[in-house]
Amino acid sequence: MTNLQKMLIILVDESDTWGEHALYEGITRKLEHLEAPGATVQVGIMGFGSHHKIHRKRLFGVSDDRPISITVVAEESLLRDKVIPAIRPMVAEGLILLLDVEVVS
Repeated sequence: MTNLQKMLIILVDESDTWGEHALYEGITRKLEHLEAPGATVQVGIMGFGSHHKIHRKRLFGVSDDRPISITVVAEESLLRDKVIPAIRPMVAEGLILLLDVEVVS
């Protein structure tokens, strides 16, 4: 049986912070507090944003500031009414996307 939901993708940099913690950690903890059904944080190998600075893994695996994505799949009402209003002020520089998805399993 299929189920239509929304996927929220939050794109930030590894060096972005929220208080004393990494921003991606702050967002993930906020998502858990807001009772999101789950979240996945992924580290990108290479990318660039609006400033056109390439972020990538460098010599000996040391990063200059890797791209991070946080993904959540949930009902639209939860994302629009609770999650996005709570997350938007946390993301000063980054991108927040809301996409239609079909959950097939």
